[in-house]
Amino acid sequence: MTDKITIARPYANAVFDQANQENAISDWLEMLTLASHVVQDPIMVDFLSNPLIGRDRLAQIVLDVGGERFSDSGRNFVRLLAANSRLSVLPEILELFNERKSRLGNSMEAEVVSALPIEPEQEQMLAQALERHFGRSVTLKVRLDQELIGGAIIHVGDVVIDGSLRAGLTQMATELRH
Repeated sequence: MTDKITIARPYANAVFDQANQENAISDWLEMLTLASHVVQDPIMVDFLSNPLIGRDRLAQIVLDVGGERFSDSGRNFVRLLAANSRLSVLPEILELFNERKSRLGNSMEAEVVSALPIEPEQEQMLAQALERHFGRSVTLKVRLDQELIGGAIIHVGDVVIDGSLRAGLTQMATELRH
């Protein structure tokens, strides 16, 4: 996923700057959300990986689904992504766009993937620690994943804090092999 984020970053920054310049951040958010959903549809995922379907046709499919909900700038952006074979990174562009939008409002979202349920007091302490670290208001989304065995993984934008037992055991095994 990091590769996709790296590829998506310049597009997300450019489109956010464009949206900000147009004073149309919410309109762009709607267009990016729609386009992101389209490219994640299983049929569209197959189309994106099919070399027999031209880039112009892929762009037109996304635009046809969106209809009038795309502005001229939005249409041009979809065509640009298609021309550069980057339609598949629309979900990451949307994610990065949302991060910039949150920063504009001085808030951010953090996803906590935990092996066990987190108590409300622990959530509050974690949110406060992240707020001190990042200097912004933090909203936590908590998700359980019992495959972690224990501990948690925190995703805040590009930052990943892996405090899972699984990661610790993997690191220990790697060190023992050397």
